[in-house]
Amino acid sequence: MKHLQLNITGMTCDHCVAGVRNALSQLTGIESAAVAVGSADVRFDEAACTTAQMVKAVEAAGFAVAGFNTLSD
Repeated sequence: MKHLQLNITGMTCDHCVAGVRNALSQLTGIESAAVAVGSADVRFDEAACTTAQMVKAVEAAGFAVAGFNTLSD
């Protein structure tokens, strides 16, 4: 499993959080997505899901990914 924190711009409320959480959770390979205003802490199987797919899902939900950090467990 890979662990990333996505830095997301444009989020301002719980509705935004729910939209991003829903978009990420629909991707194959996402084990968990803890979303807060401005970020998403995602654990995923990199053989089944790529960072680019996550960025596209966030963008489709109406937000932008300003960058990401690899996290260690």
